[in-house]
Amino acid sequence: MNEFNIYSYDKYIVSFSGGKDSTACFLYLLDQGIPKDRIELWHQDIDGRESVFFDWEVTPDYCRKFAEAFGVQIYFQWKEGGFKREMLRENSLTAPICFELPDNTIQKVGGTRGNPSTRLKFPQSSPDLKVRWCSAYLKIDVCSSAIRNQERFNNIRTLVLSGERGEESPQRAKYNILEPDRSDLRNSKTRPRYVDRHRPIRDWKEEQVWEIIERYRVRAHPCYYMGWGRCSCKFCIFGNKNQFASAAFISPELTEEIIEFEKVFGCTMKRTTDLRTLIDSGTPYQHITQQLKELSASYDYNLPVILPDGEEWILPSGAYGEMCGPS
Repeated sequence: MNEFNIYSYDKYIVSFSGGKDSTACFLYLLDQGIPKDRIELWHQDIDGRESVFFDWEVTPDYCRKFAEAFGVQIYFQWKEGGFKREMLRENSLTAPICFELPDNTIQKVGGTRGNPSTRLKFPQSSPDLKVRWCSAYLKIDVCSSAIRNQERFNNIRTLVLSGERGEESPQRAKYNILEPDRSDLRNSKTRPRYVDRHRPIRDWKEEQVWEIIERYRVRAHPCYYMGWGRCSCKFCIFGNKNQFASAAFISPELTEEIIEFEKVFGCTMKRTTDLRTLIDSGTPYQHITQQLKELSASYDYNLPVILPDGEEWILPSGAYGEMCGPS
């Protein structure tokens, strides 16, 4: 690829989970002086719009309030029916992909072609995205499809930023910092679409991530203050015994539903143990206060994202803790 010039793009899309690393990617753009009117936050809503099953209830609104606080646009993308519908798919096609447009409408694509197939199984804790299908089907494909199906990205240069860091795993350490995005179509003679994928914090240490968050006085996602080291799904398949015990403490009814699905599938999420045994062997994080518990399970994030003057920024208890992320 040609020499990288971060100022050469017309549009900047931050794949924004609400977690510390995607937050750092956005703040990195501000540090570079990229105008906010050229930045968009894109959040792939794991559970779709019907109901929350696997993710944090508060995450979508936290992301929405984050965008409002910084004065940038945010757009949501999701697979119809979300995680639960894809998990329960039996001899059927994968669901359509939905995404918000700048005119406040929603476009739906896909879900009509291909061969019917069956999942009836949780995603597996593997670097192989074919079996760890939650990342591929609910995040990566959803984001790429939303770019491909919007003509506003034709004939311009777009940079998509994501927050993978090499410190998280040996595999992520090998990711390219810059490469053509899977939605790229720069060689088309009729409708060129120039899209690069940038991982600006691949070589950052966690200390650098928290430093930039503190400098911009951002209040992180509630899960970090309860003890989580990563802001993925509440019931992330990579979670350890303490994270699942904590999730069970916060959301006991959803936990029971997930445990029942292990019995229905005849296949455990962890393979080496069932969730009931895993949860019973763990200890909920000691920093789960009633206020944080209620906030994390709420659909309304009601705290300032940027700390008011005079309020001390406090490092979350989950910082530098149990990461439990993709290999």
